[in-house]
Amino acid sequence: MHAIDLPLSAIRKLLDGASVSSLDLAEACIARSEANADLNVWVSFDPDALRREARNADTRLAAGERLPLLGIPIALKDNIEAAGMACGAGTASLNGKLPKADAELVVRLRAAGAVIAGKVGMHELAFGITTNNAVTGAVRNPWDRTRIPGGSSGGSGAVVGARIVPASIGTDTGGSVRVPAALCGVSGFRPTVGRVSAQGIAPISRTRDTPGPLAYTIADCALLDEVMTGTQDSQLKLALPGLRLGVPRRPFWNDLEPAVAQAAESALQTLRQAGVELVDVDMPALSELNAGVGFPVALFEFVRDMRRYLDERGRGVTLEEMIAAVGSPDVRGAVGTLLTGGGIPEDVYESALQARAQLQALYAQTFESHRIEALVFPTTPRVAALIGEDETVDLNGTQQPTFRTFIRNTDSGSNASLPGATIPMGLANGLPAGLALDGPIGSDRRLLAIAQAVQSALPPAPQLTSRN
Repeated sequence: MHAIDLPLSAIRKLLDGASVSSLDLAEACIARSEANADLNVWVSFDPDALRREARNADTRLAAGERLPLLGIPIALKDNIEAAGMACGAGTASLNGKLPKADAELVVRLRAAGAVIAGKVGMHELAFGITTNNAVTGAVRNPWDRTRIPGGSSGGSGAVVGARIVPASIGTDTGGSVRVPAALCGVSGFRPTVGRVSAQGIAPISRTRDTPGPLAYTIADCALLDEVMTGTQDSQLKLALPGLRLGVPRRPFWNDLEPAVAQAAESALQTLRQAGVELVDVDMPALSELNAGVGFPVALFEFVRDMRRYLDERGRGVTLEEMIAAVGSPDVRGAVGTLLTGGGIPEDVYESALQARAQLQALYAQTFESHRIEALVFPTTPRVAALIGEDETVDLNGTQQPTFRTFIRNTDSGSNASLPGATIPMGLANGLPAGLALDGPIGSDRRLLAIAQAVQSALPPAPQLTSRN
């Protein structure tokens, strides 16, 4: 095992004690990138630049400088701006174009000493769940190269799942951090919307978008959350006995792939034995309310927010030019007519915002009335689909829409702006499956503490043998 296979806290100790160098980590990242080139995780990766950054970090470490992420390589999703690296948002009109400055969260990562390893692939414009991108190519799942890594932060999941870097940053609009984390066997965290700055990130929807970390453990995600938000308090330690978690049987536990259901029920049994009080909760209005929020908000705000982003960040492309050049058929179908009569009317958008307020009220009432601190459920109802199953996928013998299937359990919490975490809960039919936790708005640090305690109680996550 190499140091790059270890959690961030362990890497930190090795670096500070000079048992490993940042250059050692960089060389491991480069070697594994070459050995796993068929995964197609990188869209911008310069080994020589990475070595220079690592040597600089080693010089700082040798001089006695100590920072949370000093010398540790971290990957960024291709919609997050980092100076000196192309930021293409997975789309043809921006592909290869350099941004003018770092995104705010990258400023914070660099201030904490992080070595930005490169930019990883994503679903085009973040409008999808497969990362089967016609512009930059499909990203492949390290557990099975015929399968998707999830999306839209598929590269962010695959690059950590393949142990090429110990952590990455993605973005999550309806599940786009948690789905790839679950399908690639790693941990992921979606903060409450607005808690992490979205400045310098190509948007879909300011109401729904948030950056979030993917890493080996939730403790690693908590460290990255501290860095990206400037949180000063240390993470709460939490004991599981007496903790009340809600189990929303409908719709989150309905129609699960049998192996996923078995893994999830096994996880619940482990939590019961650890003293967790599991409370069945019913949210009958959830699906209807959620259906009225997602697409109307996303499509209306995309036109407004992407146009503003392109102008304010000086990307040199108009929204009209961007939409005209979209390469992926599914994304073209979603955005292709937004400027030519197919947009969302403002009254429909306002109705969607009202439904969102009702959705938020439903969640708040559920947490309060049942005296629960979080909801627990399978992150996705099935394991990773095959690459090319872009439109429909099999779920228990029937063909279901691929996009809706994979975001079914993550979308409603996203639309309500809740924080959400996913942790590995084992393998289902030899592929990773995730266990998700959603908490009340603003409960991010408490939810991270809960997720860390839950992760500690579950069996260790299966590890993929790295190619290096």
